[in-house]
Amino acid sequence: MERDQLADFLRTRREAISPSEVGITEGPRRRTRGLRREEVAMLAGMSVDYVVRLEQGRSSQPSVQLLGALARALRLSEDERSHLFHLAGHHAPPADQVARLARAGLVRMLDLLGDTPALVLSDLGELLAQNRMSALLTGEPGDLTGDRRYLVYRWFTDPAAREVAPPGERELRARQMVADLRATAGRRAGDPVVAGLVDRLRAASADFRRLWDAHEVAVRRADRKTLLHPRVGPLVMDCETLVTPDQGQQLLVLTPADARTRERLDLLRVLGTQDFPADTTGAPPK
Repeated sequence: MERDQLADFLRTRREAISPSEVGITEGPRRRTRGLRREEVAMLAGMSVDYVVRLEQGRSSQPSVQLLGALARALRLSEDERSHLFHLAGHHAPPADQVARLARAGLVRMLDLLGDTPALVLSDLGELLAQNRMSALLTGEPGDLTGDRRYLVYRWFTDPAAREVAPPGERELRARQMVADLRATAGRRAGDPVVAGLVDRLRAASADFRRLWDAHEVAVRRADRKTLLHPRVGPLVMDCETLVTPDQGQQLLVLTPADARTRERLDLLRVLGTQDFPADTTGAPPK
């Protein structure tokens, strides 16, 4: 780790970005060139103190997840991102792997939530991180590749992915997923990743084509869902979604909506993962 060079690089990149590039309004009294440290901290999901220590060459070695968050916050090019990782003493991962790293601040929140099920999703519904209770609730996702990383793709192409929902709720959930994907497609207009996913879904599923052509648009923030758990039965969960400033990642927190669900979650916590079959669909309740 080359602390001094890393500090200089982060400071110069921060000063080179205008607030408008990251959606921050510049006030008339603004005197700071580029972004403020607290703005970088907010965009990257880390503490201001850690940003200060990084720029002063006093920090411990940042993790790969934290570096990925900094690269996004500072809008680094692929070459600049690779340079950042090398200065911090890490091999630079592929660009798509960096984009799929959960923000460091969100990962810390998963730990702080403890026995409350919580998970981090990309704006396309890819599971990026989850805590233990979320894994007990929805199962481990397994090693998903290609379009199967995205819940919306699994939902429309794999019947097993829909078994987590009661039959009476499946149409509504499908509509919600498609409306959310359309909102993402609008926000990321021209992005070949999103456009390609939509094209492949249209080719694979008549239900998706029908709902996509309805042009419903909605970004979900709060919802109530029933989850069919193989060990403890139906669970009625309130789902609260917190979105990062760039809308690229979401923290989904699930809490029991009634006393019976609370009791069943307590039972699930005691049972743990003993004899729990792996969930091959990897379908979080988004």
